[in-house]
Amino acid sequence: MGLGDIKALTFDTGGTILDWHTGYRTALAALGAKHGVEADWAAAANDMRRKSLGRMLKLGADAPPDIVFDDAHRMALDEVLAEIGLDAATAEDRRAIWWDRAHALQCWPDFPPVLPKLRQKHICASFTVLSFRIIIETARANGLSWDAVISCEAIGKYKTLPESYQTAARFLQLDPGQCCMVACHNFDLDAARAQGFKTAFVRRPDEWGPAGPPDPTANPDNDIIVDDFPELARELGVSV
Repeated sequence: MGLGDIKALTFDTGGTILDWHTGYRTALAALGAKHGVEADWAAAANDMRRKSLGRMLKLGADAPPDIVFDDAHRMALDEVLAEIGLDAATAEDRRAIWWDRAHALQCWPDFPPVLPKLRQKHICASFTVLSFRIIIETARANGLSWDAVISCEAIGKYKTLPESYQTAARFLQLDPGQCCMVACHNFDLDAARAQGFKTAFVRRPDEWGPAGPPDPTANPDNDIIVDDFPELARELGVSV
């Protein structure tokens, strides 16, 4: 199957669509200012991301998951605040970050104008390790209209487990080769490709702030490698 056979685009959402770094960095900095604590807030935001994502990837391999990504955010935040000396943060302070801010993260600006155009030709689904509530509420906050939301929360097998990709294609009633995984992360795309998906790498050089992303160079095995979503649309034959 070639690119012309693609029926659905399945989007990684945290990082590829949502600017989590700016959201967490500014929220943590505001919390620090409230309590008179100074820290490297960019590094703290990245640490929160690493800790939360580390809890979720491959979750369900050995036993049914007992947390969703909101729980991972809460636990990661508690660890980060302890490490930087912000134990004085109240439960309300913490919820304002791990729930309120996480559910109101802003999109990268190149995506919202392109999504409706992509939907004219393809099913566009958020396929994510994030919770349903995060995807629902960030969609509302950013004016996004997904055709479907496929959270690994419903599958019980989290990326990068093979079953997560197989089930996403099954939910869409498509062969894996009719689906294209869209992400800025090689680990997600490599796992999807191993299950027969087409893959598109969209660069997000600012995802991790000044530190830069951990894997900025796209695997050349990806079917599409682009700098932004307008370029992805053009590669897929969609006018923008």
